[in-house]
Amino acid sequence: MKRPEIIVIGGGASGILAAIVARHSGANVTILEKNPRIGKKILATGNGRCNYTNVLATAADYNHPDFVAPVLERFGPDRTIAFFEGLGIAPKVEEEGKAFPRSEQASSFLDVFLYELNASGVNVVCDAPVVRLVQAGRGFQVILADGTRHDADKVILSTGGKAMPSSGSDGSGYALAERLGHQLTPIYPALAKLTLDSPYLKQLDGVKIPGKAELLHQGIVLQSEKDDILFTKYGISGPTILRLSRKANELTLQGKTVQVRVVLLDTVNRADVEKRFAAALDRPVDFSLIGLVHKKLIPALIKEAGILKQDILVSKLTATERKKLIDLLFDWRFIVTGNRGFEDAQVTVGGIAVSDIDPVTMESKLVPGLYFTGEIVDIDGPCGGFNLQWAWASGFAAGTAASDTGAD
Repeated sequence: MKRPEIIVIGGGASGILAAIVARHSGANVTILEKNPRIGKKILATGNGRCNYTNVLATAADYNHPDFVAPVLERFGPDRTIAFFEGLGIAPKVEEEGKAFPRSEQASSFLDVFLYELNASGVNVVCDAPVVRLVQAGRGFQVILADGTRHDADKVILSTGGKAMPSSGSDGSGYALAERLGHQLTPIYPALAKLTLDSPYLKQLDGVKIPGKAELLHQGIVLQSEKDDILFTKYGISGPTILRLSRKANELTLQGKTVQVRVVLLDTVNRADVEKRFAAALDRPVDFSLIGLVHKKLIPALIKEAGILKQDILVSKLTATERKKLIDLLFDWRFIVTGNRGFEDAQVTVGGIAVSDIDPVTMESKLVPGLYFTGEIVDIDGPCGGFNLQWAWASGFAAGTAASDTGAD
């Protein structure tokens, strides 16, 4: 039986895994990558350590759990770890289920990928941006920017979303799919830094604190997260904010006003703070906060409370000023004005509608022989290895199905 000719457009995480799986199943496979090398985005994951899965990941962690469930059922975290152990990646599972290579280097993945692709006979063509994808008979013709044409029986579209365009993920794959009739859902950044409307950002720039951050709309708490919070010259970041950013960006895109509430003293009882102030009546108000909150926050907190003098004695504060200052320690609100865009985002929300894709094979319901993997699909999850787990799982599903000659 003739081996199927498969072209994978995009040499990122999901595309590489799809290519390896398809090649192991006997197909002839070519990866077309627009960058000078494959796997560029992989090197940036996990701050260079590559948080490649999360052992706690389930379908419920994603925006379309019913669609994700059959994909994860076949290639979940355990199978992901076993697959990469077979390629030489020893796992190291840390807090919250995050898995890293024991080498602590994202480059380890690129090294084993390059070896496996070469050893198994996958043809990798770099500097090969695809500009058109057309159906030709029972297969496809893939056309590059320089006019070069490649013929294929099956095509796996693994071009990614729009997050981190410096890695090559510029959303170019969306147009290829749309021209073939596929629906694109609204896209916006997730796991992204937020911009705020606040006069204190310049003086707070660089302050990193543990705490709780909550997303509010019309005074209602929509989401609450606890972890590090980082103030920046443009707004706010850190793990808590990245987790809040999906919903925040969704609402701001709809023109709705949202706030981030920072709880500085999440683990402290308010009554204890009131006692602290009552015992510090003869101290300047700024000094009374030393040792309770980060020193660089103090001037902003005092000013936000409407207190005109930083060194006024606690005993001289009005009851309203004192209450307002204590309130801010537990409820400091900032209006979200937007985000830092796809350049600073880790993930894209939106993509090719899941209603156009078979959730078992990742094959298009509209164009037989065309498959989708990874971030180009309208699937996203939280930070902590969930989005790479989706990349591997969808790549496995597509690579397996595309190479199945029994499906022809």
